[in-house]
Amino acid sequence: RELCREEIDFYAWLQYEFYTQWGALKDYANQNGIQIIGDIPIYVAFDSADTWAAPEMFQFDEKNEPKAVAGCPPDGFSATGQLWGNPLYDWEYHKKTGYQWWIRRIEYCFKLYDIVRIDHFRGFDEYYSIPYGDETAEFGHWEKGPGIDLFNALKEALGEVPVIAEDLGFLTPTVLQLVKDTGYPGMKVLEFAFDSREESDYLPHTYSRNCVVYTGTHDNQTTFDWWKELSKEDRSVALRYLNLPYGGRFVSRKKLTWQLITLAQRSVAKLCVIPAQDYLCLPGTARINTPSTLGYNWQWRMKKDAFDKELCEKIRRMTKLYGR
Repeated sequence: RELCREEIDFYAWLQYEFYTQWGALKDYANQNGIQIIGDIPIYVAFDSADTWAAPEMFQFDEKNEPKAVAGCPPDGFSATGQLWGNPLYDWEYHKKTGYQWWIRRIEYCFKLYDIVRIDHFRGFDEYYSIPYGDETAEFGHWEKGPGIDLFNALKEALGEVPVIAEDLGFLTPTVLQLVKDTGYPGMKVLEFAFDSREESDYLPHTYSRNCVVYTGTHDNQTTFDWWKELSKEDRSVALRYLNLPYGGRFVSRKKLTWQLITLAQRSVAKLCVIPAQDYLCLPGTARINTPSTLGYNWQWRMKKDAFDKELCEKIRRMTKLYGR
């Protein structure tokens, strides 16, 4: 503490300033009828305060190095899978402690946000374990997660709290059952809906009311450029679903973007989320994040006057029309 006193004080000051400003922003938003959805990753970083303060919560060896790390197996998007490198939880330890750390973690989230979206929800049913030191995710295997036991403990401690389950990707019957058992709404992303190879669970006519629909998320291309990148076959499915001219030669990408926004708004999903980039019909330069890449992510900022009166009125009319 003495050796690093100035550095510790600097980060304490940074956190104080951030939480002061964030609290003021959240109060202002709530006073104006706006709720904030916060995102909580399932895993923490290897160099996080949590691993340093409580290594017993993780699958570490006697040197406090990971025995295995997190990621995703190879699939159609990545031949070698995704090697995230996060430490894995020792779920037996968490169960013995009544999941107290998770309860504190989620409880604190609700001081920062009004609704919490839990990332990689599948990992609570089964998680992918990759040997520490591997350079790819090819040789990992699936392990059993805590399942409904964790969420029963959360509900007993915190009651019914507003949570969104990020249940994207390949879902097994046991994951689907876990989401159903928790009662949390899952996610539907329209950019994943138009698959020419098979029927998609992301098409709006398949939705139950207990879900949240997005045109795209922070990990997706902006809808404006997504249309450009769609394969000919998938584009045909999308145009037929929207009852638009085959080939879409006479439909601008701006109109197509608004068509997708309209499709999301009029679905039965109990919550509809439209990225600002889609309302503004911005190209891929406004994309927030490209998964599994480093460099130019999380840099986009919206200009102060981007939403003019005409656009705001258009959004107002649409949200009123569809009961949003």
